[in-house]
Amino acid sequence: MHKSHGPDGGQEVRPRIEMSRRMLLRGSVTTLGLAAGGVLFSGNAAQALDIYNPFSGYQMTGTWQDHLNDGSLGGLDYGMGVGTALPAAGAGVITNIPNNGTGGHTVTITHGDGYRTQYMHLSQFLLGNGASVGKGGIVGYSGGAVGAPGSGSSTGPHVHWHLITPGGTRVNPLDYLGGGGGGGLPKTSTEQDGVPGAVMWKRTQNWLRIESGYTGPIDGVPGPNTYAALQRNMRNWGYTGPIDGVPGTNTWAAVQRLAAQNGYTGPIDGVMGPNSWRGFSHFINQDRWN
Repeated sequence: MHKSHGPDGGQEVRPRIEMSRRMLLRGSVTTLGLAAGGVLFSGNAAQALDIYNPFSGYQMTGTWQDHLNDGSLGGLDYGMGVGTALPAAGAGVITNIPNNGTGGHTVTITHGDGYRTQYMHLSQFLLGNGASVGKGGIVGYSGGAVGAPGSGSSTGPHVHWHLITPGGTRVNPLDYLGGGGGGGLPKTSTEQDGVPGAVMWKRTQNWLRIESGYTGPIDGVPGPNTYAALQRNMRNWGYTGPIDGVPGTNTWAAVQRLAAQNGYTGPIDGVMGPNSWRGFSHFINQDRWN
């Protein structure tokens, strides 16, 4: 298990925040809360925020309880090679903390609701202090190699992730994912209706981030970067054209070959229709792309 021992980092940058609603303490909501976008919900363990798990495709090498058992304030470790791009769990403003105690190089993303996401043991910062980042935008690169600059007390390559409430309490981010904990990105209804939409493309972008080097936002709006990553992945499905971010018949024929392994029974003609999208979405709805 690769993780950092001890309290996982010294200081936490705590910007001045004016509160207009009751702050949540660690997992303490038992009645009504205010979810992202102002939607009331009830009975959840924690407030649902506009964040997702950008590391769901990696093995968790240190659980929240593992950190508590080691005397840390809590955190999640995901094993990954040094230099892996780290997407923002949610939109916000960047603060970089070099050599942050046992946590090493630490990036903080302050979200609009006053919650803060922190990643630790970075090998490199990407954005400057005060820069804005969208959900899924890359904020730095993972580190954690023993003794390497920025690793802190890490015992092996990984990223450490935790969330901090507006009141300064460190909490498990998986309890606060959009929708009130659990799952990450929602499933797409394209699997049923054959109509591609934003949720399908968000899941596609997250799949391509995990497998094919996509570094853009998880915003459900495909553009050249999304399509270039799709073309790179479609090399596995017979695509031999350029990686130019401009999909054509050959790109979509490769997508249909992927869809054919997931229930599509139509022709491989490079013309996407409802049945092609249903097969593709059956693939993209797998839990590993959450």
